[in-house]
Amino acid sequence: MDKYEELRQNLHKNPSGAPKSESFDEILRILFTPEEVEVACEMSFVPKSIEKISEKAGVSIERTSELCESMANKGIIFSREKNNKMRYSLLPTIPGLFEFPYMRGDGTPMHDRLAGLWEDYHVECQGAEFGSSPTPLARIIAVEETISSENEVLPYEVLSQMMENNTRFALAHCACRVAAGANSCDKPTEVCLIFDQAADFLIKRGFGKEITRDEALNVLRVSEEAGLVHTANNSQDRLSFICNCCSCCCTILTCLTRINAPYPFATSRWIAQVDETCCTGCSICSDERCPVSAIAIHEQSAVVDVDRCIGCGLCASACPEDAVTMNPRTGAVTPPATMLELGAQILIEKGRFEEFMELNTP
Repeated sequence: MDKYEELRQNLHKNPSGAPKSESFDEILRILFTPEEVEVACEMSFVPKSIEKISEKAGVSIERTSELCESMANKGIIFSREKNNKMRYSLLPTIPGLFEFPYMRGDGTPMHDRLAGLWEDYHVECQGAEFGSSPTPLARIIAVEETISSENEVLPYEVLSQMMENNTRFALAHCACRVAAGANSCDKPTEVCLIFDQAADFLIKRGFGKEITRDEALNVLRVSEEAGLVHTANNSQDRLSFICNCCSCCCTILTCLTRINAPYPFATSRWIAQVDETCCTGCSICSDERCPVSAIAIHEQSAVVDVDRCIGCGLCASACPEDAVTMNPRTGAVTPPATMLELGAQILIEKGRFEEFMELNTP
């Protein structure tokens, strides 16, 4: 079997998936040299030592180390140090293989070429794959200030509370907007937050910079003011990432706005409601803030399409008359308890659990 196809098949065993496509085949051939792909095919999503990878690949330990370092420095595999030894593993397509190479915020002609291929791949099949599981990988988090203390608020619904469980914080550029190009969107790019082990990797490899918890909270404020939607991993235990997404470029939101995937993301537990007695019909919520066109002005008052509202809270946070409030959504689904449970549930729904376990069993 062609090694690039073998690597794709291994990547497809991850919850994010990697469906077959000519675009993705070309992406892999740009990112991985022929020598690198031979080694990458012997990795899994569990970090392994150089010795184990070398033995499976049939390549010397010294050369395996050089190739793994090259791939990690390009942001196309993951690395971490344990017991004074470097270990390496595959990255999922999203978030990972697509995002990391763009997170420095700069680009080369190679990155420009990749951008068009990633866009084609997203539209052709990756977006639909990402949003094909009834248990989504990502969920919307409402702007914290819009959630009323009169309602029961759960810890996993409040980003500032969830961040208390994290120990390391990295700030990077939004890969989606960087790849789309400077003329595609006027939203800020340096607003992508990554936490803990992934943050450590990005900081050490120069893809992100270390920031404090307070600085991360300020990034959320800047993003909300810019009209960006907070999206995070769909589990209750801890944050692995917070994307601050626009509806025109970002992978997660465009799964709904452009591709209409069946399960693009989990909505927040909140839904917007308009007090018609206070609303002046200024249209800020409908024209400037709602990222999914869920609000329209009718007879000089805003009207919310409850079936389309994702519960981001951007309309409520910008209403000059405080006419929009966020109220509990009927029938909201509770996120999986942990990241491990999230991944397992998605793999079971996609029928790939056994394949994933086989790949990652020592």
